[in-house]
Parts: sequence; C-alpha cells; structure tokens
Amino acid sequence: MTTVVMLSPGYPAEMAYFTRGLAAAGARVIGVGDQPPSALPAAAREALAHYEHVSLSDEGAVLAALHGLRQHAQIDQVECLWEPYMILAARIREVFGLPGLTVAQTVPFRDKERMKQAIDAAGIRTPRHASTTTVAGVWEAAERIGYPLIVKPIAGAGSADTYRVDSATELAEVLPFLRHVPEVSVEEFVDGEEFTYDTVCAGGEVLFENMLWYRPRPLQMKMHEWISPVSIALRDISVPHLAAGRTMGREVIAALGFQTGFTHMEWYRKADGEAVFGEIGARVAGARIADLINYATDGDVYAGWAEAVVHGRMSRPLERRYNAGIVFKRAQGAGRITHVEGLQKLLGEYGDHVVVVDLLPVGAPRRDWRATLISDGTIVVRHPELQPLIEMTDRFATDLQLYAG
Repeated sequence: MTTVVMLSPGYPAEMAYFTRGLAAAGARVIGVGDQPPSALPAAAREALAHYEHVSLSDEGAVLAALHGLRQHAQIDQVECLWEPYMILAARIREVFGLPGLTVAQTVPFRDKERMKQAIDAAGIRTPRHASTTTVAGVWEAAERIGYPLIVKPIAGAGSADTYRVDSATELAEVLPFLRHVPEVSVEEFVDGEEFTYDTVCAGGEVLFENMLWYRPRPLQMKMHEWISPVSIALRDISVPHLAAGRTMGREVIAALGFQTGFTHMEWYRKADGEAVFGEIGARVAGARIADLINYATDGDVYAGWAEAVVHGRMSRPLERRYNAGIVFKRAQGAGRITHVEGLQKLLGEYGDHVVVVDLLPVGAPRRDWRATLISDGTIVVRHPELQPLIEMTDRFATDLQLYAG
C-alpha cells in the first residue's frame, strides 16, 4: 500500500475531497496540517490513517514530525494542492528522497518572473515582463514595457494585489497599495479574452484536460463590485479558436518538466487569434472549479486526480458532457442579507438546467467581495450547447439580485 502525506488535507474546503480520493485509490493517507483535528471536514477526517497537527509555516516542525512518523511508517510520496505550501512539499521530497517536483522545479510555478523566463526560453509567447523589489525598478520597467501594463506580486494566486495601470499618473496612485508586497511583476497588458487550460497528468502525459472561459476577465471582476463573475467549463475544446491555447498548454507543461498531478494555466486569446501565456500553477484551480468540472463531466475529478498520482492512470476517463457555468453573486448594500429577487422566476425558466443554488440566507452577513470570489453565493447551470448556457449565466448574472442592509 502506498503511503501518501497530504499537506493541509482539510483546507481549503475542496482539499478534503482530494484527500478522500487518495484513500479511495487505495493509499494510506497521513495528513499534516495546522487545522485542529476537530476542525477537519468529515471527508478528510474519515480518509486519514493518521493526522499530525503542526504549523505548516514552521518547516522545521513539519520535518521533525515526519522524521518521527518515519520511524513507524514508510512515506512514499507527498502531495499538496494549496499554493502557499508547494515549496514546503518539494522540500520534504528532497529531504526524504521522494518522487515528485523538487524545489528547483517548483519555484517556476510560484515565482511569476522565473516562470515567464522558463516559458520565454522555450519560445512560447509571454507578455513583456520584468520583476523588481524597488519603486524605482517599477518605474524603469514601466518605461521600458509601456502602458497599459499589469503590476502584481511575483508569488501569489488569483487577482489579489493585481492592478491594471494605463498611465504614469495611475502608476503613482497604485504604488502605495503595493508597499506590503516584497517583489512585484510588471508586465505588458494583453488585450484579449481569458481562458484556462487545466490538466490532470501522470508521467508527463495529459490524462484529462479542461478549458474554462472567464466572463469578464478576472481583473474586471476585481475592479467592479456590481459585476457577477462567470466561469464556464467548455464542453467542446476542439474548436479552432481554442487550438492555439490548447497546444500552448501542452508546450508549457513540457517546458516546465511537469510530470504528475494537477495543473492550472491561464492564457489570453487576442482578437487576431494569437495565444499568449498568462501563468500556471502546479495545483488545481480555486473558486470551485473542480466541482464545475464534475458537473460538466458527471464524473469525479478528485478521484481521477488521486488515481493518477497513486497509480499513474485514470481507469474512468472524464468525458465532457456539458458546458457548465458558475455565477458568483455579490449583494447590493452593506450589512446582512435582507432579501433576494428574481430567483424563483429564473428557476421557473431554467430549473432543469440548474444544478446548484448556494446563496447566503436572509440574515447572514455579507462577505467581503474583494477577499473572496465566492462572494455571497453561487449558481451553477449546465447545458450540452454553449449558446443556451451563455444565456442562462447572463440571466442569473443580471436578473438575480441579493440585497443587504
């Protein structure tokens, strides 16, 4: 039996399902995390053969705990799907001589400048870019790259601390907001639609691939509270306008030497059809994208990933049956949810295609829309054809309203 150490098996929430998948694939799963055992989700708790409660930010304590465990049980591999601890997982592999990404192989997945340098070296189109730790360096990079540009942390996930800057005046306004960021990436703003290329791989082979369409682009979602962000997992990824991004995704994975596990890449499609690399993580996407893949396939990507990392295969291939869209709702007003408008009418029109309604109940406090994409609730719809799916997500984005006061 393969023994797998799973870092942070219960947080973020979807990690519990990956942990359960490992156990279902026949692995003995040892959890290492900073959640108290009582706080672990049931799916994780029931899947674990043992749990070490230790601060993941204390590398020495984690290594000491694992050295102690190794006196009683063999450790065969280490898995981590949460961005902040990818380097820790790689360090553990090196210390114990385990297979998987090393620290040097992991760094380009965490450091956006090193990432783009590696992709540049492979001849893949990236935005013009530079990294810097100083204000003067930002100004120099902006002058060389030109406006508009994007300024964001070198190490980060999602759109946190990410700004579009259209002029020197705007750059002067943005710089104070980045004082807490130790190193930033300054890059060309690519005008185009934004997609993902997500995979489950084993031994360098792509076993499953998914493409997600962001509507609108994540940066616009971050800038405007009134927007209800939409993500659509596309059923047909063989269409011509996605071909360049799909090819690029496989080239990026090969260039970075990724072998086994989940990848999540973001890329841009310009109006002229050119595909431009955005960034990639050696992990699953956040914002419930794994669940969206499951609704699109009627499958279990958690179990598929686990089988890939434990056995090097997926015995039950995931087949894209639907276009699946998730709509993230943001309430109007401040305070607690007071009422919801438009839901019953929309359910009456589209109920057969609605698979999730997960809105904050009346009386619940609003969430901070700047801090979480999930915001004040989600709607998931699916349809075999893309145009009806687009119509449904647009309607739930505009006609469903939550109010707070």
